[in-house]
Amino acid sequence: MASEQPKEVPADPANPSTPAAGEDAAAPSKKGAKKAEAKAKKEAEKARKAAEREALAASTSAAAAEDNAKDNYGEISKDRPINVEIVHLRDLAEEHVGKTIKVRAWIQNARAQGAKMAFVELREEGNWTVQGVVSASAEGTPVSRQMVKWIQGLKLESFVSVEALVQKPLEPVKSTKVSGFELHLTKIYLVAPAPEMLGLGLAAANRPVGSLEDESVGEALEGLSVTEGTPVASLATHLNNPAMHKRAPVSQAIADIRIAVEDLFCEYLRARRFKRFHPPSLIGAASEGGANVFALPYFDKQAYLAQSPQFYKQIEIAGGRKRVFCVHPVFRAENSNTPRHMTEFMGLDLEMEIDDHYHEVLHLLEGVFLYIFGKLASEYREEIELIRSVYPSEEFLLPEPGKEVRLTFAEGQALLRAEGPSEFANVTDDEDMSTAQEKALGALIRKKYNSDFYVLDKFPVDARPFYAMPDPENPKVTNAYDFMMRGQEILSGGQRLHLPHELEATIRAKGLDPNQPGLKEYVDVFRSVGVPPHGGGGIGLDRVVAWYLNLPSVQLVADYPRTPKRLAP
Repeated sequence: MASEQPKEVPADPANPSTPAAGEDAAAPSKKGAKKAEAKAKKEAEKARKAAEREALAASTSAAAAEDNAKDNYGEISKDRPINVEIVHLRDLAEEHVGKTIKVRAWIQNARAQGAKMAFVELREEGNWTVQGVVSASAEGTPVSRQMVKWIQGLKLESFVSVEALVQKPLEPVKSTKVSGFELHLTKIYLVAPAPEMLGLGLAAANRPVGSLEDESVGEALEGLSVTEGTPVASLATHLNNPAMHKRAPVSQAIADIRIAVEDLFCEYLRARRFKRFHPPSLIGAASEGGANVFALPYFDKQAYLAQSPQFYKQIEIAGGRKRVFCVHPVFRAENSNTPRHMTEFMGLDLEMEIDDHYHEVLHLLEGVFLYIFGKLASEYREEIELIRSVYPSEEFLLPEPGKEVRLTFAEGQALLRAEGPSEFANVTDDEDMSTAQEKALGALIRKKYNSDFYVLDKFPVDARPFYAMPDPENPKVTNAYDFMMRGQEILSGGQRLHLPHELEATIRAKGLDPNQPGLKEYVDVFRSVGVPPHGGGGIGLDRVVAWYLNLPSVQLVADYPRTPKRLAP
């Protein structure tokens, strides 16, 4: 018999690693070896990453423990004083180079330069900005990486107090107003943090408004150029974010010019023996007999907000003053939503005794304006140019000395009929001018006389209040005038009636009762004493500034504008 061959025993399918009969049980399979090798590599990689994490954590912990600058930054406290001289950015000079100073300012911008360096722009009032440098790599500088990182995280418009070494930059810093110096920060403390998101950013606040509060007056923005794609904010957004609106350099420049006009008005008059007084804002009857007044409860009666200090200026003259002036709020309950109207505005008023002719007053008022315009042009050129960079405008043209532009109302209407747009071909001499007529006449006068400033005299009786003195040679017109800037009225004035019987007759001719409350007290002043001939004018401060700078709205001039649609903030 043939010998019996041994049968092949298959591998255990439940345990592939079990060797089949005839295989070396001690030798692993190729497949198993590969799996074991992969698993070992995976475990090794896992261990390596864990070690790296531990090393990084240890490094971070060590770095944190080694933050030698931890007392040089963070929130301000009484335990972190900066005991060096405080210097304002506008006063930085060569004498400060190499010295350590203290500055308190807003963070206007911040940018990182790697992990060890950052640049910050610091800003003080009046758009005074300077570049600050903070570096953790500079030898001997008490700055750490953590300090640099913390500074990079400060929110724009936060207020900080810094200690810094004044140095000269390698080249002038073009992005800041203080270009010849830079501050190397050694300490920085957060005094007041800004929010994560600003309602109005500084860049947008320093651009022209995108639209006015009333869509019907959008034409006032024509001519303004804004770079395509540049975000702009509406006037409402500006005024609803008053702090950021006021931080904008253009807003501060406008505010500075506004106060300059008021100060120059007072300065000119004081030098000519005018005396200042304060008229009331609360009165017991509607002034000037008008209906556009704000009424309010006043204990057991009704009171009103004054529309004008006119009566009180005249009482001052009756009281023995020869020349008086005042700066005061004026209230008008007129539902006018235009770029030239507000319900509250600042008035600049004067009244003076007349010796021979009411043009004495007119000429003095011309002197006031020419003085103001001259001073603005010579002493506020930087502010004017800054404003023009945002709201472009042509230079405000003034007449040559001795060649002031004065037209009668009738002459102005005649010029409109002869050379103005066709829609004004039939304007009459006995009706007041519309805004469109005023602007068209202003364009004609600029072209004909090369001046943006002029006077319209001899207004018709129906266009003037009851106290205006009629022209003794032509009772259809008055000894009253308007002063105009760029074709828009900024002053109304003239000679006043000073004899009680003439005043009463004119009041009745206007359909009013001289014995009604408010008017009776006014007329009684002229009945009680002899009052000399006098005249004056009332100026709208915000209009003067707006039209001089050719701004789209008087609301950009007022500190806190009030309109039919705005009573806040």
